Amino acid sequence: MTSRAGVALVTGASRGAGAGIARALGAHGYTVYVTGRSEHTGRAKAWDGSTLPGTIHDTAVAVSEAGGRGIALRCDHADDAAVAEVFARIEQEAGGLDILVNNATYMHPELITPKPFWEKGIEAAAILDVGLRSAYVASWHAARLMVPAGSGWIVFGSSFGANCYMHGPGYGAQKAGIDKFASDMQHDLTGTGVSAISIWMGPLKTERALKAAEVHPEQYAQIMQVAENPEYTGHLIHALATRPVGVSYAGQTVIGAELGQALAVSDEGVYPPSHRDMLGQPPERSKAVIY
Repeated sequence: MTSRAGVALVTGASRGAGAGIARALGAHGYTVYVTGRSEHTGRAKAWDGSTLPGTIHDTAVAVSEAGGRGIALRCDHADDAAVAEVFARIEQEAGGLDILVNNATYMHPELITPKPFWEKGIEAAAILDVGLRSAYVASWHAARLMVPAGSGWIVFGSSFGANCYMHGPGYGAQKAGIDKFASDMQHDLTGTGVSAISIWMGPLKTERALKAAEVHPEQYAQIMQVAENPEYTGHLIHALATRPVGVSYAGQTVIGAELGQALAVSDEGVYPPSHRDMLGQPPERSKAVIY
């Protein structure tokens, strides 16, 4: 059995933000369970149809090379039974869980194509299954491990798309939904020692995003100049989980760049811009409670 200190699960971590967060947590010494569907390069495609690199095994190796312990678990987060098996294995092997990072999200091949939603395939709605519902299911399992232990963090990887128009209504609804999860789950978690938070990541230097900048330079070339490294959010999560001030953010939706400023956590020596003025800010939540 591993030590109970520093056990994390990052969903959808074959590549992109999830892989970056997993690598960062590895650098801080965590045992990181990495889930996703990619076990072999070739299945995941970029916006132009080219093959994207990255598998859960690659990420697990990178976590270990960074100083942690990476464990790859194949999981389709659309399959509730498969998700339950992941948490059962974590409980058996690690004895519990300190951090859950909900990152798994369905990426429709036309997601960033600038055309109305009805001209895109109906399967684009799958982001509400893997991205929204899947985050609820994973959080349900995580809470059942964390609450009895009296500690833990449930983190949602979100974006400014929760507020501004970004990639269409399905993407926006998914991001707005997980922000609300963080707020409402925290209401239930208050007093348990477990905290929930949603973090708006800025543009990221992921494999898919870099390809997007090639395919749609008019949309992304300038944005990528101020993009964050995919590891950045992982360093923010570690700071939240290990500093006393972290609990003051419980239940909030925060802009990652602003959180970095507040916690003095830089992105390889650089503090990314907030984008608040251009893309908006998290909403103010009502304090009303109705059962």
